[in-house]
Amino acid sequence: MALCLTAVCLICSAVLGGVYGLTKAPIDAAAQKALTESISAVLPEGGELSQSNASELEGVDEYYVLSENGSPKAYAVKSSTNGFGGTLTIMVGVLADGTVYNTSVLAHSETPGLGAKCAEADSDFRTQFQNFNGHLAVKKDGGDIDAITASTITSRAFTKAVEQAVKLVKSIPTTNSEEETSNE
Repeated sequence: MALCLTAVCLICSAVLGGVYGLTKAPIDAAAQKALTESISAVLPEGGELSQSNASELEGVDEYYVLSENGSPKAYAVKSSTNGFGGTLTIMVGVLADGTVYNTSVLAHSETPGLGAKCAEADSDFRTQFQNFNGHLAVKKDGGDIDAITASTITSRAFTKAVEQAVKLVKSIPTTNSEEETSNE
């Protein structure tokens, strides 16, 4: 009986390992494609995109810099926070002046029909972040963001992820501000 159980476990493990080996490359390629599409969706046209930069700010995984004529034009920031159903990961496009250009949802586990509305690109909730330069908090908390109806937790989480991205961009020194400092 122990030999049969061991054999079944070994066979199942081998099959599972084989399936993993076969599907790893396509899954990684699909994830990279989704990331690239997300970056394109949140940044303005033109310029040169940098490689991924690591972030030390909590909740911000990485960011990319879009430069034009040697100076930063915009940033694509991958930001995560906890929503109602689990981790909410978004890509946020932030202009060099701190204005939110656009947002894109990479992954979420929010409730279908409620919090999952944060992933709909043309929803009223998501469109209010386009070219946004106000107070990043839901109106219930004294901010300028209208929450998704019956989904305040998701709305707060999404807004927090956007706020984290803007905070990161504002903390990055720009070459223009360094030049101004050295001229003074």
